[in-house]
Amino acid sequence: MDDSAWSHFGQWGSLIIWVVLYAVMLAFVPFYKKSQRKPSSVYLAFVLALALEMFGIPLSMYALTWALGTQVPDGVLFGHTLNGIIGQWGLYIGTILMIIGVALVIVGWYVIHKHYWSKEEGKGALVTGGIYAYIRHPQYTGFLLVTLGMIADWATLPLLIMWPLLLWIYYRLARREEKDMEAEFGDAYRSYKARTGMFLPRLLSRQPRQSRPATTKAA
Repeated sequence: MDDSAWSHFGQWGSLIIWVVLYAVMLAFVPFYKKSQRKPSSVYLAFVLALALEMFGIPLSMYALTWALGTQVPDGVLFGHTLNGIIGQWGLYIGTILMIIGVALVIVGWYVIHKHYWSKEEGKGALVTGGIYAYIRHPQYTGFLLVTLGMIADWATLPLLIMWPLLLWIYYRLARREEKDMEAEFGDAYRSYKARTGMFLPRLLSRQPRQSRPATTKAA
């Protein structure tokens, strides 16, 4: 491995800047409930793991080289992920995914804050317009796309392990929030849920089951 391949390592200042930028982004994304902040620590750990191996020390490359007993070429858990296959297109694909992800976070937050979060508790309207007409959790989709873009550009062992975990955490959080929405909006939310996707647009709508009318006991 020539010295030029190592030129981007040991740049601890760049590592700090990278992590701080994403930490600031998380800090300025208001979350409605404390439970929504729990994935933030995993998300920041994901960013730190990427920054460490992008600017600091290529730990995944060392581990894979030791396990295989041979030097790992550029692009295999070292350097731009798909560099040896499609050149810099991995970088371009990753950048596009990250831009789309950030846009979804911003747009999703704006719509939900304007029509629901900014209202008093129990007074917010059910949001079904804009991006929410297609997916129920655009902000979570955005965060997942940003991290997927990082992997497309620069995959490492920690990232490949942590991304499914991050997906599971956001899935569990989304399910819990949807139960709260069903309790608050009832059949209106169930109908909305049947025609939209959780993280991706739904191709075919499901018709919600008709709920039985409430009955009251005679006095």
